[in-house]
Amino acid sequence: MTEADGLRQRRPLRPQVVTDDNRTPEAKGGSSFSGRVFRATFLMLAAFLTIPLLGALVLLDSPIDPESLSFKEPPLFLGVLQPNTKLQQVERLFENQLVGPESIANIGGEVKLLLSSETPIEGRKMSFLNDLTVTRDGRKIYFTDSSSKWQRRDYLLLLMEGRDDGRLLEYDTQTKEVKVLLDHLRFPNGVQLSPAEDFVLVAELAMVRIRRFYVSGLMKGGADVFVENLPGFPDNIRASSSGGYWVSMAAIRANPGFSMLDFLSERPYLKKVIFKLFSQETVMKFVPRYSLVLELSDSGAFRRSLHDPEGQVVTYVSEAHEHNGHLYLGSFRAPYLCRLRLQSA
Repeated sequence: MTEADGLRQRRPLRPQVVTDDNRTPEAKGGSSFSGRVFRATFLMLAAFLTIPLLGALVLLDSPIDPESLSFKEPPLFLGVLQPNTKLQQVERLFENQLVGPESIANIGGEVKLLLSSETPIEGRKMSFLNDLTVTRDGRKIYFTDSSSKWQRRDYLLLLMEGRDDGRLLEYDTQTKEVKVLLDHLRFPNGVQLSPAEDFVLVAELAMVRIRRFYVSGLMKGGADVFVENLPGFPDNIRASSSGGYWVSMAAIRANPGFSMLDFLSERPYLKKVIFKLFSQETVMKFVPRYSLVLELSDSGAFRRSLHDPEGQVVTYVSEAHEHNGHLYLGSFRAPYLCRLRLQSA
């Protein structure tokens, strides 16, 4: 063997580049088969999930028959409504000893039944007795019946449906007579007499406004809107020491931000789909825990606001009751009361 022949035998092999063009037919066939298996499996899973969902949407009945409601753009959270953390200064009372202490009152003496919810008023039953306010002489009691269809446990269904079967009523403790003062209200909630007892305020929660009904004076029997387009969905109303009113918000209408309830208000078909598929408890998990209490002047202007933006301390506020320099806060879900020293707020 010559030296040249030996060098040729030791020459390194050139690297080869493998492409689709020089793969063996067996490799191509195997890859194609794996792709087909993956696609078939994916389509089967998609069908497995989609068919029951479509069946549920078609076959299941929705518990609500909502109407389309239209709201104005919520007020901006600026100025008086500027977010703060004042509600985080509260102290909790009776923690884990209460279940949803929605309302607060200073009471004493005996307790007796004045009017049964089983008694029909003008041909309609009272299914959701909500709030009341009493004249100083104790003769007249003004109260709300939020719905003749839904009960208290169905509050979210009532809100989403927006049914206008709520009423403001008057009970005379001497004559035992009951009168309907306002009808066709959408989720009437809190009710409060004015300091002069010439009118009654009623929170129309599903319409984010407060109505006013005159019970004495030249305007007796008349009604108007006390304040509209609130920054949240109003729950109870209570008098403030400044001559105005405390209004607690069951949920807020963030601006800037996104309000799910505002978004759904004009889309009744989406509401029906949601409650075909999910329970009230599940839907509540998507409602922000933002807590807001608003003080109104005697004319309905925004005076000040108290916030807990993340609901860290105060959650789902239902009432703000002022007593001896403190604001006591009820909740329809929290297991405690809250107390806020107003001087520090």
